[in-house]
Formats: sequence, C-alpha cells, structure tokens
Amino acid sequence: MRTTFGLQRVDVIYRRIDDDYLDPLVFESGSALGAVGLFNAYRAGNIAFANALGTGVADDKAIYAYVPKIIRYYLDQDPILESVETLLMSDPAQRDHVCQRLDEYVVKAVGESGGYGMLIGPHSTERERSEFREKINAQPRNFIAQPTINLSTAPCFVDGTLEPRHVDLRPYVLYGEKITIIPGGLTRVALRKGSLVVNSSQGGGSKDTWVLQN
Repeated sequence: MRTTFGLQRVDVIYRRIDDDYLDPLVFESGSALGAVGLFNAYRAGNIAFANALGTGVADDKAIYAYVPKIIRYYLDQDPILESVETLLMSDPAQRDHVCQRLDEYVVKAVGESGGYGMLIGPHSTERERSEFREKINAQPRNFIAQPTINLSTAPCFVDGTLEPRHVDLRPYVLYGEKITIIPGGLTRVALRKGSLVVNSSQGGGSKDTWVLQN
C-alpha cells in the first residue's frame, strides 16, 4: 500500500466490493473499484481476505432468520442478544402475513446494500406498497421483512438549530485467539428529517462515538 511514509505491507483486506470488481486483470476489465494485480497476490498467498471470494452467503440478508438456530446448533447455547425478527418471503405463510401488513414492516432485498432495494412500510405510499407486493410475489426468495424498529435519536446541528435525527451504532468485534470488543464503534446518522435510513449512500452521515467508563 502506498502511503505518505512510503510502501507499507498489508496482510489482510476486508473486502467491501463484489468479486467481479476486485481486480480488472482477472474479472471485470473496466472496473475502477478494485486493485490491479490483487488477485495474483491473493492466489500466491501473500494477502488474505477477511471475507474470501465466493462467500456471498455472508451478504445474503436471508441468513438473519437462521442466526439463532445457527448459534444453538454449533454452540449448543441460546443467543444472549435477540436478533430482530426476520420473516422469509419464500415462506408462503410469512409472505401472506407481510403482504397484508406492508405498512408495518421494512422489506429488504436480500442481495442489496447501501439502503437500496428497501421499503420502509410506515413511510411508504400505497403505490409503493403495491409495487413491492408485486415484486415479492414475483421473486419471494429475493426478499425478507422485519418489523420497523424505532431507532434512537441524537441532536444534530441543522441550519443553525439543534434537531433530532435517527442514529444506529455498529460495534466491532475481533475474533482470533481471543474475542476482543473494540472500545468504540461507528455511529451512523440519518441526516434527512424523519428518515430511518442511515446509509451514507442514502444521505446518511456519521457521528463521533464516545465510550464512557465509570
């Protein structure tokens, strides 16, 4: 990696882009997102990806519904923290339930990110709900639904005044020889008034995260 102090060795990369855009020499030749020659370094064993090529299952939102079962199966324990209820649109009963109450749910496309491919029921119009109902029935495997969560708010300085905006906290945990919870995290904020979408690609931002210890 080129830095202002010269070249610096990189051992592990956390990949945030799709396989096709990782290296223009091997995959999509027109990609400007990846790094030229990165795949050869990976193939030679000189670099590791925290999320290796082909591990799309980790990005499939449908896996949310199975997390409690995965914990019980592999660890023989009950989850300490409950997950948000996730309904699979591939299940006919769950699909019918959600389609009749779209104004109460957040519907997400399982393969999308950045706040795209999503319907926030309480903030949607009847036309938007009708369009999503058609999409769900046409390709049920491509969607999940979750109850709308009322996110916390934090004060933001907007146009000279303090106003509340919805925020969420993304903590980070390192898993190696031992589990380390990083003393901090990423606080994302929905800068549009009333919005529950905190993704930067949808007009969201970030805030400093302070951890106070007694």
